[in-house]
Amino acid sequence: MVVKRRAARVLILADDSVLLIKGFDPARGDTAAWWLTPGGGRDDGESLEEAAVREVFEETGLRVSVDDIGPVVATRVADFEFDGRQYHQEEAFFAVTVDAFTPHGDGWDEVEQRMLLEHRWWTVEELAATDETVYPVEIVALLRAVFAGDITEPIELSGD
Repeated sequence: MVVKRRAARVLILADDSVLLIKGFDPARGDTAAWWLTPGGGRDDGESLEEAAVREVFEETGLRVSVDDIGPVVATRVADFEFDGRQYHQEEAFFAVTVDAFTPHGDGWDEVEQRMLLEHRWWTVEELAATDETVYPVEIVALLRAVFAGDITEPIELSGD
């Protein structure tokens, strides 16, 4: 059975950097890890903006409001396997600019405690030069467009 869900993902921006979280699939035998933006599935009755606010707090400890979140800057449909389940996930990406802070995982739920490893602030240049796996794969182009203020409608990202 495929789990179908809507998800909110957030580009948390500070000092020309973006906050990403390193994770891996605990159900797989390998230890291949990737970096991703904070975010996750929308709860019943929750708007995508409310999900973004909740996920940012749970995954980083940062409190933001729905008004801080702003418009959707990108969308993506991703089909993937995680923790032994298949997902079809429609994602909306938001961008929020904040003062730099030290994130923590105090709000990580049981699954997040098993799969999330660390936080890191990345510059666009560091992301463009890394060999590590980062999702979405178009994050460098997306960040350049967000920082330049060039987004007038959501950018459609690949599901890769």
